[in-house]
Formats: sequence, structure tokens, C-alpha cells
Amino acid sequence: MTRAMLAIWSDVAAEQETDYLHWLTREHTAERVGVPGFEGVRVFRADLAGVCRYLILYDLADPSVLTSPAYLARLNAPTPWSRRVMPTLRNFARGGGRLRAERGTGRGGHLLPLRLGAPAAGADALLEALVAEDRICAARLLEVDREGSDVATSERALRGGDASFAGLLLVEATGAAALRAAMSRHRPALAALGAEASDPPLYTPVFALRRADLEGEAVGPPDQGPAPLPQA
Repeated sequence: MTRAMLAIWSDVAAEQETDYLHWLTREHTAERVGVPGFEGVRVFRADLAGVCRYLILYDLADPSVLTSPAYLARLNAPTPWSRRVMPTLRNFARGGGRLRAERGTGRGGHLLPLRLGAPAAGADALLEALVAEDRICAARLLEVDREGSDVATSERALRGGDASFAGLLLVEATGAAALRAAMSRHRPALAALGAEASDPPLYTPVFALRRADLEGEAVGPPDQGPAPLPQA
């Protein structure tokens, strides 16, 4: 049962996007989901013209996974492929913690993630109102554990600094227009939670992996990552 999540944003240069996606889908996410306590991952791309912005959402069994010995061992032993990719990522933001509230069911084809500037207390009524809107299937509220998210590691040093956020609201829907309309109707309540952007982009899922998908395979990191495609 998913009780916690880890959210990671980054921007990728257009000429490096294919290599980045190969790294995610052929090595990195399998390495992470192979760590005890990681239950699965979904990767999203922002619906933005001219910007390659990605969001990675990991499902965790518990917030303590963020500081578990097995996970920290991975963070302190990046693969050669990770050592090459991570310094190229821009606008990196990372935060994990407990799922404080969840309404609705399932996963939608459109996601609106809203980073919050303050711990989101008393948001249950907002989540109830959101999932009552047309075509909204689920709303989840993550309370970020800053201590667990900000541990100094070798991977963190490669990136040169991560942006932080206090909370995260995830709203999923079966239609993009309906999702935007719902956000517009609830703008005052969202602003009260310290939502960062007044017109945030929607995100579309591009990849998913569950721990069950790795059954019968080695779930640790590969000895050697596949060779990336040459850059044009």
C-alpha cells in the first residue's frame, strides 16, 4: 500500500532528451524500484512548448524509505550513466514524504502537480470538492519531509543544488479541459495553500514501472548501463 511518495522535477536540453529517456527507462527507474520500499514509478512530461520538463513520481511504502540504508547506498554510488546525466539537468526539484490525504481512485491521463509553499493543513475539504468535479478521478496531498529529502549524497552533489517545496497537490483527470476548469474554479482555495503558479502546466504520462514488473529479473542496478545513442 502506497503511504508515501517522492517527486522529482528536472528540465532537459532538447538535444539530450533521448539519452535522458533511455537512462530513465533502461536503467535508472528500474534501479530505484528495485530498492526495498519502492513500489513503482510514473514519469510525466509537461505540456509546454519549447521546454523538455519532466516529473518523476515514485510510490513508497513509507516515508522512512527516503533514509533507508538500501536507498542511501544507491544515492551514494551513482552509475557511470547517472554521473553523466545528472549534471546536465536543470531546474531540479526534489521532495518526498507522507501522503497526508487522498480522495478518488485510480490514475488519470492528465496530471496537474502543484508545489505548495507551506505545509498543507486542513485541505481535506478541497480534495473532496476537486474529486466531485467532472472528469476528475483522484486528488492526493503530499506533505514533504524536508529532513528526509535533504540528506547530502553523492548524487545530490552531482546536481549542484535541489529546489525544495513544503507540500505537493496532485490532481488527475481523464480530460485536460475539465482539469483546467476545475483548477480555475478552486483557485482561491489553491492560493491559500501557497500554490506556486497561477497557470501551471499539465503533465502527460510517458512511462510507468511497478515492482511486480521486475519479478524474475535482477532488481539491483545493472553492472553496466546500455550505451547511450550518439547525440546529433
